[in-house]
Amino acid sequence: MEHDIRPWGEYFVLEDKDTHKVKRIKVKPKGRLSYQYHHKRSEVWTIVSGVGRITLDGQVKDYQPGEVIQISQGMKHRIENPSENEDCVFIEVQLGTYFGEDDIVRIEDDYNRN
Repeated sequence: MEHDIRPWGEYFVLEDKDTHKVKRIKVKPKGRLSYQYHHKRSEVWTIVSGVGRITLDGQVKDYQPGEVIQISQGMKHRIENPSENEDCVFIEVQLGTYFGEDDIVRIEDDYNRN
């Protein structure tokens, strides 16, 4: 199982097929991913534990465990963990034609990544 550590937390790839990719993503307290979009995939996020503060095309809302977020291809998005001490865990299902990490277009990034 592929595992990657990032400045904001970590993820595990649970399944990687031609038609989809599934990740379990953990965002550490006060961590946040880059504000980004993708050319070749859409995503569906399901919050498993903690609170996910999600920005979708500039609109910010907090999501609780069991809530599902649909992210269309090309939609700008970000998740952050507002908690001081609890991880935010979510399952990400990617759907589309390509699932490589190089299809991340970062608009804003706390860690100065391109």
